[in-house]
Amino acid sequence: MCVGISAKVLKVNQGTALVDASGAKREISSLFLEDLEPGDYVMVHAGTAIAKIDGNDIEETDQLMESLR
Repeated sequence: MCVGISAKVLKVNQGTALVDASGAKREISSLFLEDLEPGDYVMVHAGTAIAKIDGNDIEETDQLMESLR
């Protein structure tokens, strides 16, 4: 099973982005997404931002992840 996590973009720099995923900050690839800006939320899989997501998706994803614990 593959799992993506939601993360908030903190900083964008030439094909990479610094994100915060539930308090864990890490640098990921942002090459698949255009016009990514700080404050955006993304779905991250295998160290790559694969989609922009909105606030409703964030809440739902966080609830699902919490239920798996």
